[in-house]
Amino acid sequence: MPVLTRFVLPHATAHPPDELPAADEGVAFGLLRARWTPRGLELTGFARPDDLDTARPGSAWTWLTLLRDEDEPPVHLRSRPRRLPEVTDDSAQPDHNHDWSGFTALVEPRRLRRGEEWLLGDWQIGATLFTRPRPTRLRRQYGALAPHWCGSGEYPPARWVDRDVRLQPHFDDGRLRLRLERPGVRLTHAAPDADGLDLRGTAQHCPPGTALRLRHRESDTVLLRPVAREGDTFAVHLPYRPFTADGRGTGPLEHWDAELLRPDGSTEQLTLDERGGPVAGQHALPGAPDRALYLKHLADGRLQLCVQPAAGYVERIAVRAGGFDLTGHCPGGEPLDLVLRHTGTAGEIRHRVDRGADGRFRVRLPATRTGSDGTPLPLRKGVWEASLHPAGRPGPARPLIAAPAVLPALPAATAAGGKRILLQRRWHDTLLVDSTPVLSPAERSAWTQARQRAGAYPAARREPLREAVLYDVFGGRGYADSPRAVHAELARRGEPLEHLWVVDDAQAELPAGVRAVRIWSPEWYRALATSRYLVGNTHFPDFLERRDGQVVVQTWHGSLLKRIAHDVENPWLADHGYLEALDRETPQWSLLLSPSPFATPILRRAFRYGGEILESGYPRNDVLARPDAGRAAAVRRRLGIPDGKRVVLYAPTWREDQQRGDGDGFRLDLRIDLDHARRALGRDHVLLIRPHAHVREPLPGAGDGFVFDCGDYPDVQELLLIADVLVTDYSSIMFDFAITGRPVLFFTYDLEHYRDTLRGFSFDFEARAPGPLIPTSAGLLDALRGLADDDGSGPPAGYRERYRAFRATHCGLEDGGAARRAVDRMLDLGRAGARPTP
Repeated sequence: MPVLTRFVLPHATAHPPDELPAADEGVAFGLLRARWTPRGLELTGFARPDDLDTARPGSAWTWLTLLRDEDEPPVHLRSRPRRLPEVTDDSAQPDHNHDWSGFTALVEPRRLRRGEEWLLGDWQIGATLFTRPRPTRLRRQYGALAPHWCGSGEYPPARWVDRDVRLQPHFDDGRLRLRLERPGVRLTHAAPDADGLDLRGTAQHCPPGTALRLRHRESDTVLLRPVAREGDTFAVHLPYRPFTADGRGTGPLEHWDAELLRPDGSTEQLTLDERGGPVAGQHALPGAPDRALYLKHLADGRLQLCVQPAAGYVERIAVRAGGFDLTGHCPGGEPLDLVLRHTGTAGEIRHRVDRGADGRFRVRLPATRTGSDGTPLPLRKGVWEASLHPAGRPGPARPLIAAPAVLPALPAATAAGGKRILLQRRWHDTLLVDSTPVLSPAERSAWTQARQRAGAYPAARREPLREAVLYDVFGGRGYADSPRAVHAELARRGEPLEHLWVVDDAQAELPAGVRAVRIWSPEWYRALATSRYLVGNTHFPDFLERRDGQVVVQTWHGSLLKRIAHDVENPWLADHGYLEALDRETPQWSLLLSPSPFATPILRRAFRYGGEILESGYPRNDVLARPDAGRAAAVRRRLGIPDGKRVVLYAPTWREDQQRGDGDGFRLDLRIDLDHARRALGRDHVLLIRPHAHVREPLPGAGDGFVFDCGDYPDVQELLLIADVLVTDYSSIMFDFAITGRPVLFFTYDLEHYRDTLRGFSFDFEARAPGPLIPTSAGLLDALRGLADDDGSGPPAGYRERYRAFRATHCGLEDGGAARRAVDRMLDLGRAGARPTP
């Protein structure tokens, strides 16, 4: 596309001066950030056409037009193009690159005056995008700047541009506008005393008899407070008592709208003017425990009074390595916890708040989390909501609110584990944490990913194979499962290989000698194309094409009770395109591992796989076949399990028909009565709960010393190593645990539905299960108590012969040598492929 410059753009009178054109289709305009500089208000946004690339400097040019009314000529702002790869990423489409759709424009307040007179009123902001879809055609597309999802692009900051004139950017019906105003009433001071607040300010028109009128939205109660006037200043005393009188002040959030009421009936709202110091803030209400009167500085500058549980009012933010130190005020003296909750997974992180008797608090808002194994990791990608909660008891969540003086410091950024962690704001002043992806916007966009797949990967396939192994566990989840055992065997042998491990979102700790490869990164595509060995326990990318000399080892991740792949008779898998992708993938496998002769024909049939299957046993189970007491003790220490406590591991599978309402993952559907479990087992047991990886819901009660949330524990085999008894339903984990000879109980509250409707079984589970099938929580807890009282180191009475037969059928190959057999065959295939063709 020919480069556009200011010399080829028309003068900005491309439309009538008394109106802005209607928004066009096929183009998106948005505001990403707004900040004040010494010269004025700097707006950073984008103008993105739907139908062509804007990938080079000068391929797009944006003008902004400010229009007040038909009597004033428009003000035109020529912008400066910006490279913003996040615009391409946010477009979520693979066809066009929009890296140079960004722009920065400057609104200089001096241009909103005529001589010494400010041109007060509302100014519309129109945007015009100039592009060249063809060399001979200059195209104009019109629209308005839409808000961003958070930060200053959602609520742009205002500024006093003169002693009594304020410029307020705001969104009206999704379109950015400017309000240039001279507020008639400015509130400049708020000071507490024993029974209320003394408010002071300035007013252009405040005749005798003027009062401060407060209207309670929830009851229509009206309070009138007399105003004392001296010159152009006013003062009013606001007692606390009316806010809690007559049953008021007990709701979760109550609003009082404030205005000056003049004797002639005219009213005017109060605008906060904090140039002389803070005015907004919260004040404890006497006689109302945990209630505060909050003088709120609204996004439009106006005053609002709220009665609510005391919030965490943050007055200072300090960026530290690994987190943010917050200092502020929260009236009251009870202990508080800071809670971060992930909006996608609903996972929680808690930290105790350092709180003084005067309500002052300090807390570290972390950029890291500690996994259930004690490993420090960066926060998972996504948005984490931050709030204060009573420590040790239920109670209302209190948001973290940024004081007006703090807002210009946001977003604040720190780094953890190679990730950028932002302290950001939504809804004007509510703090949250945004853990950004490991991949940069330029790397992760759909446009880049399409070109990596269609261009970079095929090009890398023409490079020589390198003597490297690329390991993948569930798409980058961590160092675990059979690939971990394969790596350990190769390392034990000292094979001269480079070891590369796929990691998603920096959520894994790897041993020495293993290099992390970010999934979907350029280096990941290259490693897929050039590594001699690919070892994975789940699906490989559907574009993978095995090269001559390349060995693709599919270890899979479980033996087979429930039906999988083409054996599943319900339409869920087919409807989601799973089976078609599987049929493209399986011909690329060089070797499929089987845990038993029983599993081999099922795997071949379910995957429709015609290649080599090695009946090796599962490498991951070597640790169970040859248990190491030292390793087991280390696992218990990492989890914090007290000595002498009996370990119950509950590890259910997932249900395809239990999808969350937002479509992200599946529900936990925990049917164990945890209160009953604590009473029955808490004295001498701990309960480890391992939800399936597809589950995206928090675990209630975890962290109390009895219930342990082990959903993020890297390697479930280590949990099996320390478990005294396994509780599951239809999960393949039963086959692994049977190697230990320890008891298995089956919590089968939905047996008929799962068997007949959802998945179905590959054998007669009810007749062959190596433990009792228990349909109720009470029955399950009775059985666990009974096992403990009867020693319970082996199968329950009546199930010993079944257990023996089950192990003989499904665990006969699990002798501790599965990794050795798998590596032997893998290396044989690799060496054969590496020989030159005669």
